[in-house]
Amino acid sequence: MAATVLRTPVLVVGAGPVGAVLALELAQHGVPCLVVEEGGAPAGHDALDHLGGRSMELLRRLGLAAAIRRAGVDADEATDVVWSRRLDRPPVLVAQRPSVNQLRQRYATVNDGSAPAEQHQAVFGGHLAQQLRTALRASPLVDLREGWTCTQLRIDGDGALATLLDGRDGAVATVAARYVAGCDGAHSTVRAGADIGLDGLGAPVAYRAISFRSNDLALRSRGPGLSTLVVGPLTLVSRDERDAWVAHLAVRPGDRGDPAALLRGLHGTGNGAAPPEVLGVEDWDDGLEVALVYRRGPVFLAGEAAHRFHPAGDTSDTGIADAVDLGWKLAAVHHGWGGPALLDSYEAERRPRALMDRELLSRVLETRRRFGRLAAAGAPQDYLAGVLRQELHLADDVGIGFGGRYATSPVVWHERGTPPSLHGQRITPSTWPGGRPPAVRLADGGQLFDRLGPQLTLVDLTDDGAGAPMCAAARARGVPVVHLPLSDPAVRACWGRRLVLVRPDQHVAWRDDTPPEDWDAVLDLVRGAGPATR
Repeated sequence: MAATVLRTPVLVVGAGPVGAVLALELAQHGVPCLVVEEGGAPAGHDALDHLGGRSMELLRRLGLAAAIRRAGVDADEATDVVWSRRLDRPPVLVAQRPSVNQLRQRYATVNDGSAPAEQHQAVFGGHLAQQLRTALRASPLVDLREGWTCTQLRIDGDGALATLLDGRDGAVATVAARYVAGCDGAHSTVRAGADIGLDGLGAPVAYRAISFRSNDLALRSRGPGLSTLVVGPLTLVSRDERDAWVAHLAVRPGDRGDPAALLRGLHGTGNGAAPPEVLGVEDWDDGLEVALVYRRGPVFLAGEAAHRFHPAGDTSDTGIADAVDLGWKLAAVHHGWGGPALLDSYEAERRPRALMDRELLSRVLETRRRFGRLAAAGAPQDYLAGVLRQELHLADDVGIGFGGRYATSPVVWHERGTPPSLHGQRITPSTWPGGRPPAVRLADGGQLFDRLGPQLTLVDLTDDGAGAPMCAAARARGVPVVHLPLSDPAVRACWGRRLVLVRPDQHVAWRDDTPPEDWDAVLDLVRGAGPATR
């Protein structure tokens, strides 16, 4: 029997958080897609995913933030990091992370652009997947095939051909897609099919992740709520609010030591608790590989297929931003207003960000290894605490998290001069091109970000509505630009320019106080239609 032939503008391989967000981003812009997911329905419980406030802002655009918060960890829950030599000794240091409600209270009266539109959210991976999968099933533009596997991929002219296997009955289908997005994880079939290599970060350190249950009260007493415990060389991460944990420990490659014995030897409690019940063991390394390229013709990589940060990292932030960036650009090209350089800009914007995130994650891992070595060497408590304080200012850095800027993007109208400096624990309000503009509550109580259009938005703070003819001219050329006139004093106080063009991903593409001499040149650069004369 001949294989079934399916056709789709975009084939998304993988329906984890990144693939799901990409499909929903495409649907937001009216683009149908086919999504295949090998694993079928998601499990109800999994490791904790710490979504940063910026990710929650991006998910809010898709109408998902409220549902994810309902499925997530309670807004009053602590997610501290506790550093200790052993669990039977006082902590060396507790790195406190404010809860969601504490941050809401902190920012309740702040409206100068230094407050986020959304706070961070911790959510178990299974619960996050369930919310996203529900949204996929509800979208008429998403054809979700659970239990299907992409077994082969071949670039074919301007598109790609993929072979799919239905795990339920063994049926085989061929998909002809204009574009393919590989969101299929660290061992990506799409990446292999596109013959894209990976670049590692030095000699990797081998780790063993041991999932277990324990009724040892010392674990919970040292870890309020859903905290992470760093105990000498061991990192313990809570998987629930009771007795499920995962332990990460550096090991020699090929070491097959008894996982339960490792746990008993490193807990250091001696309180007569029952031996830990080992649920599973996974080996990984901290090579923190990043794909050499993010695109091969019609094939794109996103999430763990593009950068292997899990399980060293406990967040989908980098991948979610990948999905939003790629999604709106594919949609723009599909609808005809995006030019060929727009798709090239996906790698130009997202790969540098992955390399920067990799450096920060590598530093976090090295801090934990250094702590274990110093503790084993007998360093005193105050010495250990002092070393940690030099490093932990990078943790949960608000300025870095919200201050990401595409400084070399080919589809941003860059300015000469020096942009505002980032502040560690404070968002720097700025509409400097390439960055996220300030989030502001409007006089009616709504969020400015909620007023931005699904495509391009020209925020017009002029007194005479100077942006209206600009938007009309753009639409006459087939470029969808929403005109958003505002006279709100809080926006005018921190947005810095009277005319600001904002992209669908809430990054500034262009700004000025007056209409440009060549508006067409600005539009052509921003939509990737070719270089502009500067």
